[in-house]
Amino acid sequence: MRVVIAEDSVILREGLAQLLIRCGHQVVATVGDAPGLLAAIRAYDPDVSVVDVRMPPGFTDEGLLAALEMRAADPTARVLVFSQHVNHRYATDLLGTGRGGVGYLLKDRVGDVAEFVRALEHVAGGGSVVDPEVVRDLLGQRRNRSVLDRLTERELEVLSLMAEGRTNTAIATALTVSGATVAKHVNGIFAKLDLARTGDDDRRVHAVLTYLQGRDGGPNAAPTGSATASHGRTSG
Repeated sequence: MRVVIAEDSVILREGLAQLLIRCGHQVVATVGDAPGLLAAIRAYDPDVSVVDVRMPPGFTDEGLLAALEMRAADPTARVLVFSQHVNHRYATDLLGTGRGGVGYLLKDRVGDVAEFVRALEHVAGGGSVVDPEVVRDLLGQRRNRSVLDRLTERELEVLSLMAEGRTNTAIATALTVSGATVAKHVNGIFAKLDLARTGDDDRRVHAVLTYLQGRDGGPNAAPTGSATASHGRTSG
């Protein structure tokens, strides 16, 4: 796996590079700002890029904007946002496209090296990885009711629990129903949200992202809602 790392902290940047090299991957470039990231993408065409949100010169959203620019220029570009911050304005734009090969993890919540490397490999392979804490923050900002109107009240309950990162077994326990009943509701959610049959992990991620943004509405649709999240990625 060929990786570009965009991180303004020299210690973290070099630490990530050495970690990935030890795991057998090739770090083709490490950069400290957004222009450097875009130049490295053009020069090396990596399998995946690890991108911080806040980078020079403004330390606001330069990295995330560069990731959006990457995906706009090449929808197949793979990018894992790795940050201490959730940028509400642009994170949904990046995650809510319905395309794979994208992820968003929070630095403070990744406590296992193997977990991080697996997540990066999953994104490089075209999958989606989203920390449920990111989902919680975004759900608190915006939710598209038009797409949710397709779901029954029970399906909304199941989707809300999916947004917390719970497995089907955990959802069954919370709702006091059978695992088969939960599986039926999950499949109904996938069908009503027009999610193509791919890996179930990715469909769960995209179901939650549809919960955030919805395909029937644009990025400016913003009725409010809320959810909580547990540690780990949104999958089951």
